[in-house]
Order: sequence, then structure tokens, then C-alpha cells
Amino acid sequence: MKWVYGIAVLLAALQLIVGEVGSVSPNPTAGVALVEAVEILATESGVPNAVTGLILRNRLYDTVFEVVVFSTAILGAQYLLADEQPTANVAQFTDIPSIVLARVGATISALIAVELAIRGHLTPGGGFAAGVAGGTAIGLVAITASSTWMEAIYKRWRAAMWEKLSVVTFIGVAVVALAGWELPRGELGALFSGGWIPILNILVAIKVALGSWAAVLIFIRYRGLL
Repeated sequence: MKWVYGIAVLLAALQLIVGEVGSVSPNPTAGVALVEAVEILATESGVPNAVTGLILRNRLYDTVFEVVVFSTAILGAQYLLADEQPTANVAQFTDIPSIVLARVGATISALIAVELAIRGHLTPGGGFAAGVAGGTAIGLVAITASSTWMEAIYKRWRAAMWEKLSVVTFIGVAVVALAGWELPRGELGALFSGGWIPILNILVAIKVALGSWAAVLIFIRYRGLL
């Protein structure tokens, strides 16, 4: 049976190589068309980051369902693990160098998350990247802090409520945007520009970061940490 898997992997690798070789053939017309498409997209969306403009304007339907799928995944993890017994002892890092490095890394990740959320429509980044950076910061804190303390903070700040509220708000703003109601686009390259795009970016960042926090707590509670 192993040789069957080996042949399948070999064929997939050959197909990938052939596809890459065919894609690097020079085609000046395609390059010019791509540049023109990016310029048109940036002009229509009002933001320099064409990827963000594409995700949060031209293909906003897809982004709405991506956010819903992420929320469904968190609910699914909670449902599947609800009947299991929580882990009795959660092993964590206790040495000072590891704790200091993790906390410093968490601080840097949190600052990057804020930067990506606020300026994701101007520079490479965006709501999903910001949410991942925020979730990384939370994960780094989780490996060095008490899981009980993390859950207490989660409940005290009502993170679950804010996560659900961010999803509902995102869907509501997306419906308004898809209906044709637009905010002033502002000056291209300015912080307050792009209409609804910066607001959608921030909402996605909040949702992904808080959803990551919920997922981290769930798996620590039922699967441990180390």
C-alpha cells in the first residue's frame, strides 16, 4: 500500500513542477493586464492595498462567509469537547527566561496586531493577519500563565460577548456596504480612507483574535498545553 501513496505523491509533485514551469514563461501582455487590474482595483476601493480592497469590497460575500465559518469552527470545538473531562494538571513553562521571552513576544505580537488592524488597508496586512497576530499574543501568554487566570480574564472582559458582537456588526456593515451605502472614500493613502474597509478590517481583527482566545482556552482545558 505504501508504494501506491508514493506514486500518488510523485505524480502530484510532477504536476506541480510542470505547472510552475508553464507559469514562468514570459508573457508581457499578462503582466501589463495585471498592473492595470491592480490600479483599477486600488482606484475603485480607495485603498493602496489591493488585496484588502479585493477581499473587503469586490469579494465581500466570500469574506462574510469566511467569518461565519470561523465562528462555526469555534462553536464546533466547544460542542465536541463539552462532554470530555477537563485536564487535571496543565503543564506550563516555569523558568524565568522562557516566561520573559514569551511575554516580550506577546507584547510585540499585540502591537503588530494593532498596527495591522488600523493600517491594513494602507500597507500589507489586514483584519485576518491582525487577528492571527493577536491570537499569537494570547497563546504566548497562555503558555506561561495560569489557565484559571486566563479564563477569569476572558469572563471578566466578556470576550465571548464581544466576539459575537463583532461578528454580528461585521455582517451588518457588510450588508450595508453590499446594498450600496458607502462612506466617503477620503484621500488615497490617508488613514481615514477606503469607506467601510478600515472598519471591516478592525471588526475582523477583533473577531479572529477573540475567537483564537476562545479556541486556546478550550484546548488547554481539555487537552492540556505541553
